[in-house]
This record gives sequence, structure tokens and C-alpha cells, in this order.
Amino acid sequence: MDHVLDNPAWNALISGNKNLAKGSGQIRYFDEEVSPFVGFEENTAANFQQLYELAPADRAYGFISPVEMEIPAPWQVPLYIRCLQMVHNQSTVDAIDAQAELVPLTEAHVPQMLALTKLTNPGPFAARTIDFGHYHGIFDGDNLVAMAGQRMHVFNYAEASAVCTHPDYLGRGYAKKVLQFQVKRILAAGEIPFLHVRYDNKRAIRVYESLGFVTRKTIHFYIIKK
Repeated sequence: MDHVLDNPAWNALISGNKNLAKGSGQIRYFDEEVSPFVGFEENTAANFQQLYELAPADRAYGFISPVEMEIPAPWQVPLYIRCLQMVHNQSTVDAIDAQAELVPLTEAHVPQMLALTKLTNPGPFAARTIDFGHYHGIFDGDNLVAMAGQRMHVFNYAEASAVCTHPDYLGRGYAKKVLQFQVKRILAAGEIPFLHVRYDNKRAIRVYESLGFVTRKTIHFYIIKK
């Protein structure tokens, strides 16, 4: 693997997210209440087997590969998702000023965050995903209607994640606003924004491209279950 983003989970777990890392040696993973992702230093059959021997019964992990691959037995693969990995080109950041509308999200907001992500399915989101930090949202009264945050911090790259809008509030530019806020925050920290999106989510891809993201490569997400 020639680029740190080819193996984002492993490289996050040994760099920007090492405070959330469990495991050791060539296998690292997040607590399942934070994130399902696991990373291997090398994607070898031996590492898959070692993880299988260590994993609790019925534990599922998210595994990311830069190439499509066959997951070795005895792992089951209940879900596979082909995604685009997009990186910000650092030239388009000032189209919208959303900061006045955005509210920092705290543990008190977790029930609403879980409900919104369950409804919109932007990707894995659990009770302690907020531990990644920097989540902000837009409210209509007391109701959370849009949000985004950060997830994997891969050396000098920071992943914008959980970009979602309640279906009743689509078309108002909220996704663009919450994502632009994250882009500005990441750039201000001296990092490079990146994200992942399903290859067929054309609406989201258009939004991301309008904010300066360009596709770096196709990347492959697998849910693997013992």
C-alpha cells in the first residue's frame, strides 16, 4: 500500500485515533460502541485468522480494502459496499457561511443523533461514535435535522463523516452547510479533509464535488462477522 489512505482504519488507529485503539501488533480496532472498524498492518490471511480467534462470538467488524478481495473463511460477509474515497482539493471552502446555524453536539444529543443516523443510514454510528469529536448539527426547534462530524484521523488527513439530513428537510442545503463547516475546521487545523461515499449516491457526490472534493479512488467496505 503506497498511500496512507489506502489503509485508512489501520493508519488512523496508529496515528490520529490511537487514543481510541484496542488490540496490538498487526491488528488494531475500535471499541464497538465507538466504531466497527478494524485495521491490519497487512491484509493477510494470517491476520484475518488471528482476529477470528480473538473476536467474541457474533462480533462484526468493518474492514476497508483498497482492492476488491475475497474475505477468507470462516468469516461471513453479510454486507459489501463499494465506495468512492474523495479528498478535498483545498480550493473551494467559502461558498456558505453556516457557523451561525450550527450547534456543537454533546452526549445529551446522542439519542437524537442515533435516531437521525438510523433514519438516513450515512454509515455506522453507535452510542459512543461521538467520541471521535467535532460533531455539529442544525436544529429545527429542539429537533436535530442535519449533522456531520469527523471520524478517522489518518496522520494529516481527517475524515468528514455522518453527513446526514432528515428526509423532511432535504433541498435546503443543510448537508452542504454541515460539511462545509467540517472542511473549514479541518483545514484550520492544518489537515486535509477526506470522506467516503457510496459510488452510486449521485446526490451526495454532487454536493461533495461542489465543495471541492475530488475522487481519489474506489475503495471497498466489508462487514465481516464471526
